[in-house]
Amino acid sequence: MSEGTSNVTGPIPNFDDGASDRKFVVICSKGNLDMAYPGLVLANAALGEGLEVHMFFTFWGLDMITKERMKNLQFTAVGNTATHMPEELDGVRVDDAAATAMFRQQIADVDVPEVPDFLEQIVASGGHLWACKMSVDMMKLDKDDLYDEVEDIMNASDFIIMSEGAQLLFI
Repeated sequence: MSEGTSNVTGPIPNFDDGASDRKFVVICSKGNLDMAYPGLVLANAALGEGLEVHMFFTFWGLDMITKERMKNLQFTAVGNTATHMPEELDGVRVDDAAATAMFRQQIADVDVPEVPDFLEQIVASGGHLWACKMSVDMMKLDKDDLYDEVEDIMNASDFIIMSEGAQLLFI
């Protein structure tokens, strides 16, 4: 294959065009600790690259932005086939509390902030946080129950319109 050609079919995005109008959208649907971080890390990275970032929290992803729950997200090793934690540690079965503590320590060891601090950093860097109306209604929450920096509660249709043309990541 000669230089400058590709075997990829279809349009190839140009990620080096210097455009400042790129949008990056993360839909957060999971509220467990290990599923919170991928979206936060990628949203933060996108902000660092100058992209407009929107995070939409739906279903159990609302736990990430619910005041009552956001500081206490849990990690469970049970049933997670990708977990690299021992089932027992020094002869004691690793339960959810121990798995969560180990995960929090691993995150702290690489200088990654806790979820509320990470959200604060994202907002301070220009990121936007939105809550899904259907999920908020389903869980009997209202705006006062949510992290103060959540801009609004919106329905999925409005979010789709707002995020038109964005790169989309669903977690």
